[in-house]
Amino acid sequence: MRKTTLFLTVIALLLTATLTVALERPLFLNLFSPPSISGKPSVVKNLDIQNLPSGIFKKPCFDKPMTYNGNLGNPQQNIGYQNNKFGLYIYAEVDYVEYAGDMVNSNGGDWGYVLLPINVKDYEASKWTKIFELLNQKHLIPIIQLWDLTKKEQEEQIAQSAYFLNSLPWPTKNRYISVYNEVNDDRFWRGKADPIAYAEILSATIDSFKRVNPNFFMLNGAFNASARSGPGYIDEEEFLLKMDKAVPGIFKKLDGWASHPYPQPEYRGSPYSSGRDSIKAYEWELALLAKHFNVKDPPIFITETGWAHKEGEDENTKYFSKETVAEFYKIAFREIWLPDQRIVAVAPFTIKYPAPNDHFSFLDKDEKPYPQYKVLQEIEKIPGLPPFVLERGDACN
Repeated sequence: MRKTTLFLTVIALLLTATLTVALERPLFLNLFSPPSISGKPSVVKNLDIQNLPSGIFKKPCFDKPMTYNGNLGNPQQNIGYQNNKFGLYIYAEVDYVEYAGDMVNSNGGDWGYVLLPINVKDYEASKWTKIFELLNQKHLIPIIQLWDLTKKEQEEQIAQSAYFLNSLPWPTKNRYISVYNEVNDDRFWRGKADPIAYAEILSATIDSFKRVNPNFFMLNGAFNASARSGPGYIDEEEFLLKMDKAVPGIFKKLDGWASHPYPQPEYRGSPYSSGRDSIKAYEWELALLAKHFNVKDPPIFITETGWAHKEGEDENTKYFSKETVAEFYKIAFREIWLPDQRIVAVAPFTIKYPAPNDHFSFLDKDEKPYPQYKVLQEIEKIPGLPPFVLERGDACN
């Protein structure tokens, strides 16, 4: 009887996982590794994907160069300017930008960060120009996460996305780009994780963006650090070694390191835990980079992290209460991330997410903040002083 019950439980779990793969970022239980969030970050309400012909974007020229803020305050050594580390994972919606600004730039803060995913086939200039203009107004530094590269058109899409993103009115000199997402997970890489292909694409993307504008600041796509090799996953250490074998020195081409240090297992880990399954997983990654590739202490950008709360449209009692999650966030920022001078930005996942995976959301379905939003809003911050744009050159093409 016990064996039958166990078998039926496993089957039920597998069926649940299969059904949820079609969701944007479903919770997937892998029997061989800790769970992870997966899917495509397509929460943007009005995604207008366009496949443009080659050469439609040209490198912009300017009658006069950009003028940037020269008062960089008391600089954080690894990034070169006084830095407000607070950030949030959002989507290209005006209300999300405003909510993010009200949180990350509160209580003395200025020039915090937002993580924004962008489809490399989405060249809707009016939408993205509006969002970037609002980022300027709200003093928010975007970290752009690329996604949804098409294999047969990848060279064209890499080039076009570089030109398109360069054409937008960036608020700061540094133009942060994270090259895709959790690529050691099959569901994030064309159905089959491929370290050789990703290494080649990462290298080509870095080269393409740097040719267009050397101010692009290139980050890897953050990995699923907690996943071990098994169905659907490749262990990160194994993945990195295969990447470097395919493209020797690939990690030395990066300007910084993107990380997803989630509190595992089941997003229920203690904020005081350490190791690859914790909110300090970036330390384990830094050790790998130093040991295998002689890459030492790159600036760290936490582009996803966080706990799930049980509250949502449907209660999920395996998660902590919203009050506990808020307390954990307060501990994590005050005691772990803010004092760590290796970290540049922390952008928890996520501003708002649809059910059934709304347990990570900072806002509920009516856009009322959960306690974690208010707790982070209340933490005292420093005003960031990046080299932001004072005067924009006049385009001459």
